[in-house]
Amino acid sequence: MATAAMALTALLGVAACGESADQKDDNKSSSAYKPVKSGKLTVCTNLPYPPFQFDQGGKTVGFDVDMIDLAAKKLGLTQEITSLDFNLIKSGAALNSRKCDVAAAGMTITDERKAALNFSRPYFPESLALVVKKGSGIKSLDDVKAKKLKLGVQADTTSLDLAKEKGFTPKEFKDSGKELLALQSGQIDVALQDLPVVNDWMKKSEISGKFDVGAEISTGKQYGFAAKKEGSDQLIKTINEVVTAAIKDGSWATTYKKWIGSDPKSMPAETA
Repeated sequence: MATAAMALTALLGVAACGESADQKDDNKSSSAYKPVKSGKLTVCTNLPYPPFQFDQGGKTVGFDVDMIDLAAKKLGLTQEITSLDFNLIKSGAALNSRKCDVAAAGMTITDERKAALNFSRPYFPESLALVVKKGSGIKSLDDVKAKKLKLGVQADTTSLDLAKEKGFTPKEFKDSGKELLALQSGQIDVALQDLPVVNDWMKKSEISGKFDVGAEISTGKQYGFAAKKEGSDQLIKTINEVVTAAIKDGSWATTYKKWIGSDPKSMPAETA
């Protein structure tokens, strides 16, 4: 009996040693990260920001929501979304003070933001758009400047950065919804905003009946998810893994078509 017990112990030891590297990695990714709230992956965003995050029947849905759900499930957590001022997100204040685990806010990766945040690999290529009145003939920011029109942007975004680079002092709005309302009410003549957001606006007949996309501006930049600057490497590793897998298996493109309404013109870069 003693001999049999020793043999069984040895067999179990071999089985444990035989656990695959992939299994160990999966166990590590699901257990190493300690979330802000037990059982939850708390996500900071700035609502509304369709098609990335917006309310649909009392639930926040969108492209970013679906992507982060993949990471939450791999970590054995449930995604919980909270809306904050975008400046609190991009500055790192919300994440570094542990108000949330992840920022998922259609946020462009920039050197300035990298100084305050730990970014994931790119998950979406950035393009901006000018929204103009029908028949205005506006095709560029230079046209806006030449006609001395009032330009509106969302505060703390790369749209604001570009407008300032071009010599504008645009009117700033806290979120994309307020920017759209300002365009509709005539507070501004032209809106500069991320193209997917503008495409979502244009799905509404009251918008597309009065406004056009005067120009699409490819910036060459990329969106990334972000976490606090220190101590979030395992979380970012998990996000990178699920985004890369989604790109490779085609589910990223399916999610793109679901929320953007068309096939993607380009894929996310590997790095930014």
